[in-house]
Amino acid sequence: MNDTTGHDPRSADATRRLRVVVADDQAAIREPLAAVLALAEDIDVVAAAADGDEVLAAAAAGPVDVVLMDLRMPRTDGIEATRRLTEEHPGVAVVVLTTFADDDSILAALSAGARGYLTKNAGRQDIVRAIRAAAAGQSVLDREVQDRLLATVRTRATTPKDNLPDDITPREREVLALIGQGLPNRAIAEKLFISEATVKTHINNLFAKAGIRDRADAVRRAIAAGL
Repeated sequence: MNDTTGHDPRSADATRRLRVVVADDQAAIREPLAAVLALAEDIDVVAAAADGDEVLAAAAAGPVDVVLMDLRMPRTDGIEATRRLTEEHPGVAVVVLTTFADDDSILAALSAGARGYLTKNAGRQDIVRAIRAAAAGQSVLDREVQDRLLATVRTRATTPKDNLPDDITPREREVLALIGQGLPNRAIAEKLFISEATVKTHINNLFAKAGIRDRADAVRRAIAAGL
């Protein structure tokens, strides 16, 4: 686990209880996990969701502080649910808890807006710390996930650059760099002082020019291009 501040995020407001949604399509995992988390003195499990649609419904009913999100779920999966939460409910933090620690899953979740990424080998205290950190605006990654990301960066650094097309504009490069940092459209718009509609136009143009398939692919291209 990696607490980026080196202190307990609860210290700023020890009395505040965090409202958490637990999302997993397997009841045998979802229900015991919700029960265990509810034992923490500062956590209220306000909903248990079996898929992304139920997560979004819980966030809309609100208030929700953190969603503990599985990735592989029916109907709306965890990646799409995270993306929509980031766009529609930016105050809700997402911590991924999954069995998958492959590059595509990690990059897709982080680019969709997840603040934390844990594997299901994580213990209860690790999960609780990640929830608290995410609620405080911090990012926490499982050690295995950190190692995967470092390995990916090192591999990219020793392979030829994936040069972008010459007709990519400076603004489109800026947008790609910010996607590579995992920022959602709303945050990109705020950082560049432009509208979300303009951001979407830049993304559509960028994807078409560079042959980028989706946001996870955009993150990979940003890394490869040295952005």
